Amino acid sequence: MAEITRAETWEAVRAAHRWDIPGDFSMAWTCCDRWAETEPDRLALIHVADPVREYTFSDLKRLSSQLANVLVTHGIGRGDRVGCLLPQVPETVLAHLACYRIGAILMPLFTLFGEDALSYRLSDSGAKAVITDAANLPKVDAIRADLPDLEFVWSVDGRGDGAASMPEAMAAVSDQCARVALTPEDPAFLCYTSGTTGPPKGALLPHRVVLGHVPATQIVQDFYPQPGDRIWTPSDWAWLGGLGNILLPALYLGMPVVAHRAEKFDPEEAFALMQTHRVTNAFLAPTALKLMRQMDNPRRFDLALRSVGSGGESLGAAILDWGHDAFGFTINEFYGQTECNPVLGCNANILPVRPGSTGKAIPGKHVGILGPDGSILPPGQAGEIAVRRGDPSMFLRYWNNPEKTAEKFIVAEDGHEYLLTGDEGETDADGYFWFASRTDDVITSSGYRIGPSEIEDCLNRHPAVAMSAVVGIPDPVRTEIVKAFVVLAGGHNGSPELADELKAHVRARLSPHVMPRLVDWIDQLPMTATGKIMRRDLRAKE
Repeated sequence: MAEITRAETWEAVRAAHRWDIPGDFSMAWTCCDRWAETEPDRLALIHVADPVREYTFSDLKRLSSQLANVLVTHGIGRGDRVGCLLPQVPETVLAHLACYRIGAILMPLFTLFGEDALSYRLSDSGAKAVITDAANLPKVDAIRADLPDLEFVWSVDGRGDGAASMPEAMAAVSDQCARVALTPEDPAFLCYTSGTTGPPKGALLPHRVVLGHVPATQIVQDFYPQPGDRIWTPSDWAWLGGLGNILLPALYLGMPVVAHRAEKFDPEEAFALMQTHRVTNAFLAPTALKLMRQMDNPRRFDLALRSVGSGGESLGAAILDWGHDAFGFTINEFYGQTECNPVLGCNANILPVRPGSTGKAIPGKHVGILGPDGSILPPGQAGEIAVRRGDPSMFLRYWNNPEKTAEKFIVAEDGHEYLLTGDEGETDADGYFWFASRTDDVITSSGYRIGPSEIEDCLNRHPAVAMSAVVGIPDPVRTEIVKAFVVLAGGHNGSPELADELKAHVRARLSPHVMPRLVDWIDQLPMTATGKIMRRDLRAKE
């Protein structure tokens, strides 16, 4: 329905791909039941805990059917929203499959959210139930009085303050549950995404979204699954990076997923986990890779790893070079956003890598660069990255926000409607896409439009720099000047001399017009939960 066919060139893979989306479609079936019915003992999930537990697809079908029956018994059904405030644990998978099975809408919630963030999402969505654990239950209990729509709370760890026991409830019902008949357009989950302005918006995604992710993940993960493949990411399943790029497509393809997310990312632990559990494919966000880069001798680990995908920020040559040395192969980048993910990517084995580029349009996807008036811009001309309507991974709408939904789309000069990503970029003559920045991150200085990514990549290649972020700050003469915030590598101290050295480093390697006029030292960069640098916070600091 969505898989790609391996070929020797990117163009051949793209030419051979065709979408085949059935009229009757449910992620409960395609990501679980069809495997459980044909290969019941097929391994689906490896939960790294004490002890390590393995789950087959038949286990997932049986347990998710029980949870679905619990929900139905309590009046939860088609269209009802169910919050899932859990880390990378088996119960998270069961919650997804149970909701998909009965046509309910699952809302992933990040466990590091505080009470205000949870309250906003649960209130705005009108969530009827929450599934959580003992560690997060106090946050839900503290805001429950402000959530009139919230009727039920279950804890996977047993009874707690205001919460029923999910294990007890599941044990009291049948493990057989019929699937509700659904279409590809029926909503499956609701992901809240922080925009550049205003409160978070709930992106409503349909069941077909898994089909839209499969070609991209297969490309980036070097045509997985191969015999013996198993995949892992430290990225939380509450975000589309972990959920859409790893969990759902892997289950769709019948591939084992390693489940483990530490409270704090530790590079040594990440390497050790991949070694111990023979992980062959991984999704590692740029922030994780930058932290891993600071480790000594990563080749000391005996890894089975054969592919790594990354996305969210441009990696640049420094990380790509390190990755090749550390893993023995080139990291493949891909690009997308919650509303439509992923749409661009690469595979170094069939497409020559160009550092700084996020690759080409994924098979089956139509991506272009548009001007503000909807004009389709030629190679070399900067504009907004846009995706043609009809992509299976595209969202349905923003929850309770028709105005913002309408603002997200434009009719281009070719007569097609396109989703606007809010990202600046351009293509080259060979069809490679070059991400510059968020549209609101573009720096306008002395008539130049400057994207921060290239400057950050240059700074990160200096031995004194662990991480950096670049923003524009107001200037009466130049409109804006470039300022760099730098996290120093171990053993280095900030000084005027080092600041001058970093300026000269960028001036010499890029251009005088993009050289930072100011350099500031910072202990930690502000980041989103998914590891993206929040440059707007740095601008606000100024």
